[in-house]
Amino acid sequence: MSNARRSHAQYPMVKIPAGEIELRDDRIKITWTVEVDTFLLAPVPVTKALYFSIVQKKAVPNGEPQVPVVDVSWNDAISFCNLLSKHSGLNECYSVSDDGESVVCNWGADGYRLPTEAEWQYACKAGTTGYLYGKLDEIAWYRGNSEGMVREVGRKEPNMWGLYDMLGNVWEWCWDLYDVKVYDSYRIFRGGSWAEEARGCGATCRRRSHPTFRIDDLGFRLARSL
Repeated sequence: MSNARRSHAQYPMVKIPAGEIELRDDRIKITWTVEVDTFLLAPVPVTKALYFSIVQKKAVPNGEPQVPVVDVSWNDAISFCNLLSKHSGLNECYSVSDDGESVVCNWGADGYRLPTEAEWQYACKAGTTGYLYGKLDEIAWYRGNSEGMVREVGRKEPNMWGLYDMLGNVWEWCWDLYDVKVYDSYRIFRGGSWAEEARGCGATCRRRSHPTFRIDDLGFRLARSL
């Protein structure tokens, strides 16, 4: 294996301990509890530097290599996870149909994937019980302090498990469908962003959109199964 392949295979991840988390849907006023197995989660969102080095194999356009990549759809994120897994000599997690309409995850694969919604919220809270894991201005870039732009990853305080930018900076795609009966193929994203009001940057705030949706404050973070 080449040095490049070894370096990507060792992409830094934080080991998240097993536990459980209560999710809620304020829209239909329900809560449910999910058991979370031990897994790995990246300490920061995927940066432009990492994304473009794998997708286009060239330098980041327009500089700013250490800001989160944005304008990526859920489908783009899935594709990137498979590309990075292949590049790293790992087993790809996702099987995508020829028309792109069906995506199946092999949870036993050792490659990169998106976190589930339960994994994301559990890791975000990191053992805390509130809407925030610290003072918002100290842990997140949001409308009140971002000066209207995405910011370099890892510049705010991490949560108790060493994860940065879980709140604010960019929304992060999760694996899960939102509500198939009402929203069909819409997928969930979490965490708030540099453009979001303070109330939208919290551990339980849920948003959704079509898997082809792209916008300038939405990115993603890598997970791996153990």
